[in-house]
Amino acid sequence: MQVREIDDDEGRRLLRIVRRGTGSVVTWRRAQMVLLSAQGIPLAKIAEVSFTSDDRVRDVIHNFNTNDFDSLYPKYKGGLPRTFTLPERPPERSSQHLPHDTPPRLRPEHREPSGCRAGDTWWIDFGHSTVHVA
Repeated sequence: MQVREIDDDEGRRLLRIVRRGTGSVVTWRRAQMVLLSAQGIPLAKIAEVSFTSDDRVRDVIHNFNTNDFDSLYPKYKGGLPRTFTLPERPPERSSQHLPHDTPPRLRPEHREPSGCRAGDTWWIDFGHSTVHVA
């Protein structure tokens, strides 16, 4: 896969991004991949020089062919994670009641919590019972 034909202005813009050295490293690497592809260097060699996979180089070139220079710039999303209002909050799962003839080793009270180490103390709430594991 090769990058589409690049005119002189686009070539100068790519060179400016690569030579400048300031700005986002992500933009610099992507511009370098596109520029190397425009020079006719094979995909595998670009991946080797860029220390990335062939698939990643292919994605960068495809995105550049589709979205031009917008694809070179990372699209970071900042801010805090979304918070839910009370009506939006998903319902909590109620604990499943097992029949009394369930073997003890299969009941939740007899399972060890994940990440339990020797000597740890855990209080586990199963909804219908609280278990102390020491």
